[in-house]
Amino acid sequence: MSVFSAALPPHGGPDAAGVPLHDFSTNSNACGPCPEALSAVQQADATCYPDPAYTTLRAQLAAFHRVAVARIVLAGSASEFIHRITALALRRDARSVAVPAHGYGDYTQAARAWGLDMHTAPEAAPGLHWACEPSSPLGRADAALAAWMRTGVPVQTLCVLDCAYNPLRLEGLGAPPGHLDTLWQLWTPNKALGLTGVRAAYAIAPRGAEADAAALAALAPSWPVGAHGVALLQAWVQPRVQHWLAECLPVLRGWKARQLALCYAFGWEVLPGSQANYFCARPPVADLPALLHQLRAQGIKLRDCASFGLPGVVRLGVLAPEAQEALRAAVHGPGR
Repeated sequence: MSVFSAALPPHGGPDAAGVPLHDFSTNSNACGPCPEALSAVQQADATCYPDPAYTTLRAQLAAFHRVAVARIVLAGSASEFIHRITALALRRDARSVAVPAHGYGDYTQAARAWGLDMHTAPEAAPGLHWACEPSSPLGRADAALAAWMRTGVPVQTLCVLDCAYNPLRLEGLGAPPGHLDTLWQLWTPNKALGLTGVRAAYAIAPRGAEADAAALAALAPSWPVGAHGVALLQAWVQPRVQHWLAECLPVLRGWKARQLALCYAFGWEVLPGSQANYFCARPPVADLPALLHQLRAQGIKLRDCASFGLPGVVRLGVLAPEAQEALRAAVHGPGR
């Protein structure tokens, strides 16, 4: 492993061995890609710069969410936004960042990069607070979001709800829209549309936080979202695309039930509470890296959750029955 690779946070998806044949390691919508969104991306005009103000796109996103255009902030990706809003928090004299006990590594990486302290208590000191619901890797309700809904947003605090997996929620209910108006919301539709290779995201500022939205826009490089990302986000707000996504959810529920049953049959301990299109399990093995290496050699990749603070646990995105059968054959051998 190179020094550069070692410095990168762990992620699911392709690696030095290429694209896995059956990739359980990401949370992308296994029903995808969305045909209409894929067509829009393929037809994007990459010969021209996007409008640097993203005037039309921001208006479309604002209308979709029924918010003022001034509250919409474009981002190159969720990870890019995480680093940018961490910089804004530091400019506002934040000294600490509250992160989920088990959550996306970029929250922590950004805090460390900017020299901020970290903690996991949702009611902790003012600064920058993160929540993600459904959470990753466990897919559960987030305690920080519950605390914000119960007691309100702490003063002098930027509270951000990562909505990456909300469009793929298979159980439970999200926060009521009225509560979301007090929070930053971060949206990354590429997972829901099955197009994770297209990097594009956007955030919605809390009502009354238009000045912070403008400050975040000023911190961005020029054209944070390219032509293909613009095409993806414009497709995202179309009724036909939302209808396609709604039709995916019952399919994913059926596949998830089948995949859970498969893991139980393996004798794996399934961690309860997932409301999303992924879940975590603990294989009864002494050497999990060896098992993951063995599976990867057969074209199957699972997400090691050690970097989430859950050693010995794997996260499995829900895949179609054909991929599940490949996993069964790799774990138990053909014919069993």
